Amino acid sequence: MAAIRSLGPGFWQLSLSFQGSQEVIGPYLLAGKNELALIDPGPTSTAEDLLEAVRLAGFVPEDVTHLLLTHIHLDHGGAVGTLLTQMPKATVYAHSKGAPHLIDPQRFLASATRIYGSRMQELWGTFEAVPAARLQAIDGGTVLTVAGRRLEVHYTPGHAIHHVVFFDVHTGELFSGDIAGVRLAGLDYVRPPTPPPDLDLEAWSASLVAIKRLYPDTLYLAHLGAVTNPTHHIDRLREKLISWGDFVRGAMRDGKSEAEIIQELKAHTEPDLLRVAGNESTLRDYDLATNYAMTVQGYMRYWQKHHPERL
Repeated sequence: MAAIRSLGPGFWQLSLSFQGSQEVIGPYLLAGKNELALIDPGPTSTAEDLLEAVRLAGFVPEDVTHLLLTHIHLDHGGAVGTLLTQMPKATVYAHSKGAPHLIDPQRFLASATRIYGSRMQELWGTFEAVPAARLQAIDGGTVLTVAGRRLEVHYTPGHAIHHVVFFDVHTGELFSGDIAGVRLAGLDYVRPPTPPPDLDLEAWSASLVAIKRLYPDTLYLAHLGAVTNPTHHIDRLREKLISWGDFVRGAMRDGKSEAEIIQELKAHTEPDLLRVAGNESTLRDYDLATNYAMTVQGYMRYWQKHHPERL
């Protein structure tokens, strides 16, 4: 079941039911100037909830004009090809390094299948290719006029090589995708989502510096909701991003297997989250947003690819 939360005039967060949770996937809906835009509309497995949420906000899906992707990972943009069949006015916007994989997704889906295996369909649903005529490639420096807003596109690699953020300089609102981490249910706990194959700690750190230099008033996370203390939040994320990476590198140097490192990282970090959350269900929600296996796989690939000399 979908739910919506008004964040201001012509602005909603849509909470979609994912694997039994309402607190993991949260696209944003912008309305204005006879346009409707969805930012990170989510996977096909939640597409029906998304359509319901658009209707709950008082609109019809057929009037959506823009589907904006911070990056093309399945939990953010897996539904776009399917949604286009019900949104005849809509154009998809994605970074130029990700856009070709939406048109021809074979390699992209093969990479995702290596991570998720037999759970691909259960988690994400069917991925439909995006027709080239309905896709607009964007890059850092692009400025979009969308639903009465002027959105600057800033290239922010690190989590993915095709990651961007959308910044409304007039309101100070920045739609950060995954580059600003995962922080669920308004908790003061941020977790770094570090999937393979694109994790790059140097690029991610540079992207966080670039975001801070924009001086946003509010970050809108895809997982999940508003952050009103961006500097503190970004500093906490960067500290964890580096310390978790060092932990994994240390375990690799000790000759630990991937399975052993996953369990050791979980034992090392989960007690902090449990103290903040106070319940086991929040642990599950964080793992739905960015699980430990994916986290460790991303770090291991990063060290092997970028810094084998440090192993």
